[in-house]
Amino acid sequence: MNIKNIIIGFVMIGFFTAGSFAQTKKLAQTGMKFLNVSTNAQVAGISGAITSLHGGSASMLYNPAGMAEIPTMVDVSVNTTQWIADINHLSATVAVQPFDNYYGVLGISVVAVDYGEFMETVRSTNDKGYLDLGTYSPSAIAIGIGYARSLSQKFAIGGNVKYIRQSLIGDGKVGLTTDGYETEKFETSVFAFDFGLIYKTGFESLNIGMSVRNFSEEIKFIEEGFQLPLIFQIGMSFDLIDVLPFNKENHSLIIALDANHPRDFSEQIIIGAEYTFINTFSIRTGFNSPNDDAGFNAGFGIKRSLAGVFMSVDYAYEPHTIFDDVHRFSVRIAY
Repeated sequence: MNIKNIIIGFVMIGFFTAGSFAQTKKLAQTGMKFLNVSTNAQVAGISGAITSLHGGSASMLYNPAGMAEIPTMVDVSVNTTQWIADINHLSATVAVQPFDNYYGVLGISVVAVDYGEFMETVRSTNDKGYLDLGTYSPSAIAIGIGYARSLSQKFAIGGNVKYIRQSLIGDGKVGLTTDGYETEKFETSVFAFDFGLIYKTGFESLNIGMSVRNFSEEIKFIEEGFQLPLIFQIGMSFDLIDVLPFNKENHSLIIALDANHPRDFSEQIIIGAEYTFINTFSIRTGFNSPNDDAGFNAGFGIKRSLAGVFMSVDYAYEPHTIFDDVHRFSVRIAY
């Protein structure tokens, strides 16, 4: 009965959150969009249809309930994304289950963005109309602490609290005074929350999951207020080998279907598939729609265990028509 009440509570919170901004069509009105860029290659290979799947520490970045069943004591993931416009996203996650998972799983995540260098100028009365002051480097970072636990053999919950900061220019020079340049900090920060659940239905490997990410108060940047890219996601997954005449020890074919309700975009449907042979080689593909540019993703991975240490290397490819193609790489180590 308690588990049923928790499920109902989570679903009600999720639908309330989604419904709170479903009445108006508010597109491209959020800030800190780096929070919704998928940085893990395994997840990106299936276009992010990860809501109902248990995974490693990288689940913190998608549905924190997914790290409730890590098979080892420590799980580490390091990810890099070569994003559009020469922007680089870096992330790392660590999950630890002390006392043989008796008290659940603790996790730490870090996401950082390198936007590159830009020319810094200030208005002037010279012939150019400006003075060149060198370069500056915008940055963004999100640091999270998460917790997940399996409340039963079927039901797992998890949550994160994140500190998020974005600096567009730091000490920007906004005017010339008798004592030099007047400066102003162009940066802002906020705390945000993620939470989710995964429920094993008991029918073969059929799972159902739900998550809400980037829940926070409204942020004010200088004079303008904006919201974080809140997203409500619900999905299901199933290993087709359960109903096909193949050996489950040598084959796995996971199909995942997610429905997304973002704050600043139309509702999306995501379909992802991952085929794994002899628990070593994986190929992945995914598709999401509607989408402004990209929509199709693909990837592959290799994983091995040696002397009690598990290691995997994953790659994901996301083609674009307007921007450059996106490449992602991930390394995961668990022991």
